[in-house]
Amino acid sequence: MRCGTGVVRPGRRRWFLGSGAGRALPGTGARGAHVHPRHRRGPAAAARRRRSDRGRPADTARRRHRARRRPGGQGRPGGTVRRGGRPDRPGGCPVSTVDSACGRASVAWRADPYTDALRTGRGPLFLRRHDGWLLPLEVERWCDQADSADMAVLRRCEGPVLDIGCGPGRLVAALAAHGSRALGIDVHPAAVARAVHSGGSALCRSVFDGLPGEGRWGTALLLDGNIGIGGAPEALLRRVAEITAPRGLLLVEGACADVDERVEVRVDDTRGGLGATFPWARAGISAVERHGRAAGWTAVEEWSTEERCFVALRRAN
Repeated sequence: MRCGTGVVRPGRRRWFLGSGAGRALPGTGARGAHVHPRHRRGPAAAARRRRSDRGRPADTARRRHRARRRPGGQGRPGGTVRRGGRPDRPGGCPVSTVDSACGRASVAWRADPYTDALRTGRGPLFLRRHDGWLLPLEVERWCDQADSADMAVLRRCEGPVLDIGCGPGRLVAALAAHGSRALGIDVHPAAVARAVHSGGSALCRSVFDGLPGEGRWGTALLLDGNIGIGGAPEALLRRVAEITAPRGLLLVEGACADVDERVEVRVDDTRGGLGATFPWARAGISAVERHGRAAGWTAVEEWSTEERCFVALRRAN
């Protein structure tokens, strides 16, 4: 775990409980726990303490050393990194740095309907437009393992991979399982927790915030409609160009329909749960390529599989 960047990585049956935390070594189960004599509590120990105190002055018998404070008056930076033990469910996993100013969209994606869907791994869940139109969100697919369409994308990755809007983390988990260096980022703490539980590395951060390794990522991913982040595809693509390395690769999933729209939406579970309104965008492949050219990207490949449409963009320099 790198506390400086807030990256949380899954351990091999280790959880971040401090030095040496873990299961007992073989052969130690039959023995009693080792306790230093001065920490033991029992009638005999108490009696010994009373006898030893008889010869002491009254003002020293109960003297205690005051705990030393760390510089700054706090034991750790204000809420930057939270560590936890092994959880009972994915939503209780260790969570990385949570930045307070992720904007309106961050607050909306942290709304209860989305949290509940991540916890259960099931929908229904939608983005609701102001006119009542609903865009289905494929929660079950996001919470499952990477499928054949996902793997067709991941086989095209080059160098270290940044998954923007990683959600529950199926893509970073698949990359990690194949030995690739990958980091997921998402504004939702529950999504980051589930990504870590799945076996990936993840950071709770907006793409528009400072990120580790800026300018050195070989590949960036914008799948599952994440070209819509922020409601301004061209601005998003310009930001991704800052993050990736020269000649870096961007793999984008666009709508298969010929669409290019900016809308105000909210997360809706159709059972009364509604999130806050936030800006979103939908873009088909031709619109992605057009916005990409304006942001310094060149389309190098298009493909479709399992009713999903993709385009690969290359940074100009």
